[in-house]
Amino acid sequence: MVVSDLLDLTGKTALITGASGRNGSAIARKLSDAGARVVLHYHQGKADVEKLANGIGAERIIGCDLSKPKKIQAMINRLIVEDYIPDLLVNNAGLQTVGSITDAGAQVWKDINKVNLGGVYALTKYVANALIVEERSGAMVNIASIEGLDPAEGHAHYAASKAALLLYTRASALELGQYNIRVNAVAPGLISRPGIETDWPDGVQRWQDRAPLTRLGTGEDVANAVLFLLSPAAVWVSGNTLTVDGGMSAQNRW
Repeated sequence: MVVSDLLDLTGKTALITGASGRNGSAIARKLSDAGARVVLHYHQGKADVEKLANGIGAERIIGCDLSKPKKIQAMINRLIVEDYIPDLLVNNAGLQTVGSITDAGAQVWKDINKVNLGGVYALTKYVANALIVEERSGAMVNIASIEGLDPAEGHAHYAASKAALLLYTRASALELGQYNIRVNAVAPGLISRPGIETDWPDGVQRWQDRAPLTRLGTGEDVANAVLFLLSPAAVWVSGNTLTVDGGMSAQNRW
């Protein structure tokens, strides 16, 4: 394959969940630029997704509550009927809340796992089944977090869900490889957003002081990693986690 074709997604359909957020919108733009026909999912950010769709010429947006497996099944069935079967799936949508182990109630754990694990499981299942029936290959990327490897205080429930997602990525790759469906994960570090320096100045400073590349990440940094993992350039890569954190995970822990 020539170099110019390695990142070409022409002819592929990509479903990006949580497309209204920083990472989701950046991923959608990147995959669209690479030639993919993108389907933008939203739950509550319809106006933002509509604006994004207009900006990149996306043909389809679709709403769904990813905490409800039956609604996920209905969403994928609708896309199948409309001939939008996703060859590429980006499980980007997720919940992140703060709460200590001693204070957080049981509902916090239930809510975060319904989306961060249950939603990903259902999406993987129904998209994979659609591809298998059509005898089509595919690729999936799960957006995890470096907190799946190194937890932060007040994030035990979130970190646990992302750690589980990393293992689920490997398990999915193991089972779906026989159908030529690849599954990988991206684990981003601290991603910049408007106002973060004001809202969390000490955290931003600590990150900049310790990260070898010194800066916070951007949605485009995450999108570049997703593009690689979905592209022909990664055709023999499956079951892996690509950490995108400016080198933070290279720091010693003692």
